Amino acid sequence: MPDQFAELLLRLRKGAGRTQEEQADAINAASGRQTVSRREISRYENSENVPTNHTLAHIAAASGVPVDELLLAAKAARARRRRGNVREEEDQDDVKRRQLLGSAAIGVSAAAEPWGRLAFALSKGSRIDTPAAVALINRAADLHVQELNLSAQRLQRTVESHLDAITVALPHAGEHERALTIAAGETAALAGWVAWDLSEYDKADAYYDVATACATKAGHPPLRALALTYASYEASTPKRKLELLSQASKDVRGHGNATAAAWVLGRHAEEAAAVGDEIGALRALDRARFAYDFADHTGEQSWARFVTPYRMDSLALSVFGQLGRPELTLTADTAISRLGDELPDGGVVVLGDLASALLHGGDVEQGVHVSRQFTAASQAKPNTMGKERAAKIAARLPDSERELAHHLGQFAA
Repeated sequence: MPDQFAELLLRLRKGAGRTQEEQADAINAASGRQTVSRREISRYENSENVPTNHTLAHIAAASGVPVDELLLAAKAARARRRRGNVREEEDQDDVKRRQLLGSAAIGVSAAAEPWGRLAFALSKGSRIDTPAAVALINRAADLHVQELNLSAQRLQRTVESHLDAITVALPHAGEHERALTIAAGETAALAGWVAWDLSEYDKADAYYDVATACATKAGHPPLRALALTYASYEASTPKRKLELLSQASKDVRGHGNATAAAWVLGRHAEEAAAVGDEIGALRALDRARFAYDFADHTGEQSWARFVTPYRMDSLALSVFGQLGRPELTLTADTAISRLGDELPDGGVVVLGDLASALLHGGDVEQGVHVSRQFTAASQAKPNTMGKERAAKIAARLPDSERELAHHLGQFAA
């Protein structure tokens, strides 16, 4: 009886219109090494062997499917092999695998074609065509949006795999070199942010350096602003945070950067408020809001798609809460109204900043209530900013909420 995972690999290959030898070439092109043979592809498809996680990342890149889904399916396949039989029961993992099989069968020609063309072109030493380059660039932008609803642990492998794919592509980029260099920098900056959230600080710094180098090579200052603003979160002193953000604000001046400028200025306001610079914080926040009035967060810098109105609400809440400003009440009402009944992507950050602001401003009862909402939401919709906010809230909860504070402290750790 054929294994479901083997069937998935077979469907992916046939959907891309490749022979087993061509599939091996595509995977080797994605990895940059000649490590997979036609015989190995045959073994995978006949349930004789399950690829390693490292190889799965390259199969995902060559086939245009999320690596996390292949990892999940492979894990289940290994478990079945250990048990010595294949079970057909409808547990949750089986449902997910069948959905993956269905989507692969229906959408593989559209989803995998750019990746397949890219890998095949690389293996033959030819230039990347425009659709393949566009697929890589769009994927880099999409990853910045996924940061709003995926934990760092889940996002890291996908981001690093995509950075590997662009790295392999760059020597063959031709006329697309600058655009792919920018996409590589955007992906590297996000990889740094994810590494920071996972407390891998040296790794984060290395990725930010790569992003900055890409910005310099491409002559694209807004990309450096992205790296600097991410890096501001981990800077060792308040002074250094503000220095990084001041430089970033210079890099996003000019037409087409309104969304990026709003985010950078909002971060500057947040850090100024943290050191008690009320005048500087309010001035920066006013400039951020003014810039956002002219922003199109879906049509400017591709990475700026995560700077949604919800994110701007969270920055204002953070500033007003830290300064104890009366504008907090109206801003909180506006933010809650914008969230609506169903929490959107990015809403967890708003709840976290609102809870912290209320507790900091002395509205303990309402602050505890929102803290509980944040706790539930951060577990249901994890993202790369939840842990930082959990730590802040835990530190500000009253002694009567020790259990909640302990829970948030564990989550932050």
